[in-house]
Amino acid sequence: MSELLKNVVEEFSNLPGVGRRTALRLSMHLLRRSEAEVEQFVDAVSRFRSQIRYCKRCNNLSDDELCPICSDPRRDRTTLCVVEQVGDVMSIESTGSYKGIYHVLGGVISPMQGVGPSDLGIDMLVDNVASGGVREVIFAIGTSLECETTMFYIKKRLANFPDVRITTIARGIGFGDEIEYADEFTIKHALNNRQTF
Repeated sequence: MSELLKNVVEEFSNLPGVGRRTALRLSMHLLRRSEAEVEQFVDAVSRFRSQIRYCKRCNNLSDDELCPICSDPRRDRTTLCVVEQVGDVMSIESTGSYKGIYHVLGGVISPMQGVGPSDLGIDMLVDNVASGGVREVIFAIGTSLECETTMFYIKKRLANFPDVRITTIARGIGFGDEIEYADEFTIKHALNNRQTF
């Protein structure tokens, strides 16, 4: 195998969920594309990596200081949905059933992985609730032990705001599953049937 091909396969196989066979197929696909198309692909990845920012209000990915959701005046700012990752926002938005705002934690508390509360966007979340206007916080994160621990920790931090209702999406998502991989119907059903946490 060519050394150049080995290098490209190695880089692709470093991506999550991409094995060596898939990495080889992706590499060969790029080889069949025109140089202009490959340059466009490389440029898009490079610009994404160098120019992407985190929204200063919700921690979602953004091209600017505020993400499109936070800068949209039509969004319901009284309802705040807490998710683990950016992909979860995309999954919920694809249902078209949620019109509130979000807060992206960027992970969950996991002592085994060395992730503590200070490594997540929890302080930003508490500050957003403290600034007023939020009447409901919806937890829309997974059901693993780490996710449950994170929800309990945040609930304790929000105890100083007794007027804020704390809910969790209905458990239409299986134990240990990630929201990012759930289908739109399951997410929509879970959001519509959320319960007090």
